[in-house]
Amino acid sequence: MKNFRSAFICTFFLLTFALSVFAQDDSRMLLTWQVQKYDITATLPPTETDRNLTAKAVLTLKNISSGGASSLTLRISNLATVSAVTVNGATVDFTKREEKITETENLQKLQMRIPSVAPGATVTAAVDYKLNVKENSGLNALSSSGAEFLPLSFWYPTPTSWYFSRGGDNAPFSIKINSASGLTALSSGAESASSFDQKLLGQPFFVAGNWDKTDSAGVSVFMPKGAGAEEQKRAAELAALATEAKNFTANLLGNSADFPIRIVSVRRGAGFSGGGTVFVDDSVFRRPKIDSQTAMNIAEAMAKVWLGNINAVSGDGFAVIHNGLTRYIATQFLEQKYGKEIASVERARQRASYAAVIKRDAPLTIVSPIDDYFFVSTANKGAMIWRILSRRVGQNEFFETIKRNSQDRNLDLNKLRAAFSEQKEFLDYELTQVTDMNLLAGLPQVNGGETKVALRNTGSIEANISIVATTANNEKIPTTVVLKPKSFGEVSFKNSNKITRVEVDTEKLYPQIDYSDDVAPREFTDSDPVLAVKREFDKQNFPLAEKNARSALKETPNYDDVRILLARSLLAQNKTAEAEKEFKAVLDEKIPSARNIAWANVGLGEVALKSGQNAAANKFFEEAIRTDADYGASFLARQKRTGASSSIDESIKAYFAQFDKTAASNRKAELETLVVPGEVQKFVAGIAGQTEQWTTQVSNVDKLDANTIFVEAKLNIKVLNRPAESGLAVYRLTKTASSWKISNVEMFEVR
Repeated sequence: MKNFRSAFICTFFLLTFALSVFAQDDSRMLLTWQVQKYDITATLPPTETDRNLTAKAVLTLKNISSGGASSLTLRISNLATVSAVTVNGATVDFTKREEKITETENLQKLQMRIPSVAPGATVTAAVDYKLNVKENSGLNALSSSGAEFLPLSFWYPTPTSWYFSRGGDNAPFSIKINSASGLTALSSGAESASSFDQKLLGQPFFVAGNWDKTDSAGVSVFMPKGAGAEEQKRAAELAALATEAKNFTANLLGNSADFPIRIVSVRRGAGFSGGGTVFVDDSVFRRPKIDSQTAMNIAEAMAKVWLGNINAVSGDGFAVIHNGLTRYIATQFLEQKYGKEIASVERARQRASYAAVIKRDAPLTIVSPIDDYFFVSTANKGAMIWRILSRRVGQNEFFETIKRNSQDRNLDLNKLRAAFSEQKEFLDYELTQVTDMNLLAGLPQVNGGETKVALRNTGSIEANISIVATTANNEKIPTTVVLKPKSFGEVSFKNSNKITRVEVDTEKLYPQIDYSDDVAPREFTDSDPVLAVKREFDKQNFPLAEKNARSALKETPNYDDVRILLARSLLAQNKTAEAEKEFKAVLDEKIPSARNIAWANVGLGEVALKSGQNAAANKFFEEAIRTDADYGASFLARQKRTGASSSIDESIKAYFAQFDKTAASNRKAELETLVVPGEVQKFVAGIAGQTEQWTTQVSNVDKLDANTIFVEAKLNIKVLNRPAESGLAVYRLTKTASSWKISNVEMFEVR
């Protein structure tokens, strides 16, 4: 079914695009128009109640088909109101149509007839429009304190949908952002007075806000406003990391023209990057060190400049290069910088992520961005494929081949498959088929003076695998075996000590449908050892959770996702000293995950409470709150923290007094004036019209930056047809030109 579904999706998109093109060249997969450049002027609204971005987009388009083109279709968000379209300066009529993407998503198509454009000739289309942002999201946001418009919001017109199986449009772009509210606007490329000129290929985007800027190691870092010494230290570390990742990629893929690197603190959209600009969560600057996800995002962002911005990446399976090869390079960089053990942890996370979708994914050459597993498969399985290929041909030859095939600034999967033609069987299997490989090891069997282990390969290609046998005295005996496709095999070990454990594919090179049976005797039934530990932890079977965690850490001792569960299991069993040691070990990792930083601080706070060190405990709990990486950790830290803020600003008290009064009066229009426009709309709608009582008692205020705070409060409320309720609420308040306003409800544990 999954093969049929993916084939149907691809057919659907091809037919969709066929309706809007004429006389196409088959080699271009029905595309007529190729964007040569975007030139966009965007104006932010003058008032905070205005929810419209006003824009004019000028597109230079080239007819890449073999015949004349007399029609043009542009796609844009269905929230856009287009007032005029001109082609080569002449006003043209256009027809609006809806293009269904999924059950909940659709685009707006602007279809028009134009004077015939010869093959190879260009045309200029200008679109005047307004984009209404009803509710802020991670793709587009509009408020007095900031704005954000990313490509997937379709905030600008373009011929090709991003959901097209061969990828969306990429071209050089220039953006000018007009802001009456004094916000700083950022995008990628060269900057001049709120204008950005990106000469590399890309998809237009911009963000606006208030930051403190610092320049370090040739990188501009835009930190939260009012950043202190620790935030500035973190900024310098992020800048150094980006520079090192850029140099590492340049050494592999060749030097390039210099490009500006910007690291931008954002509330939403962390992980996005384009043309050397990288978004990181604003909480990154409040953490005690760089976390693993942020490090990976920055490393991948630098690799994507070469694989997507400098060199065009398109065609069937384009994301295997854009997502998969960049992830492989980024992991290689982390291995060089932080060590092999850290790279092993990152690969374990990638493997677990892919294992979660492996039984419903599609061949990588036909998977489409519309598939919910698109990124998981292309990035993680893709990285595994490139890693194996690099091993087979040698790393130097691998990257030299990529460089040779990108000299024309174009790179696609078919070109690379031809360049690595000696690996045709391997690449055909990995790219054009779903994963069917499972490598299994049988229990060690003593036979005379040797121990034999049965092996099996269910896959359609042979596997050259490493095998490690472990003896009773913990001696490791490595060997390698080639297993033919869909066959059985055997390996023998001559050793006087009893062999108690055998593991196949010890480096976990191959994508498999099940990783748990790589080990005999089998330790878990899950491909992801974190699940095996967490399942028992959630059942409160803490001794078994501890046992499973210790077993997993034998093979991957730096896996902080497992170690944090070990520490929490120990604490739950009142093994306080052991738990403290493990919590500290998590924090001592070079790049632990952000959520593990949070939980480690919560754990150390609980340890301190047990010994009566309340002040020390509060510091750990506050660190967990500042880390702001996991809801559960933050909630528990707030529950455990003792004492209230010594002084709460009168303006905050006045704000909540007004909020309580307005909520109880059920005047929705007035309540909406107390929140940032576009934010928490469902929260406001849930209060207005049905509240009998609403009382807020502020207990703690945590400053995030000069314009943002967390307000922790106890609520006592009574809503129509429900009993009185009380509990903890945490609000994010943002300082606007007029006053404090709620910009998010971080927690609402009112029962």
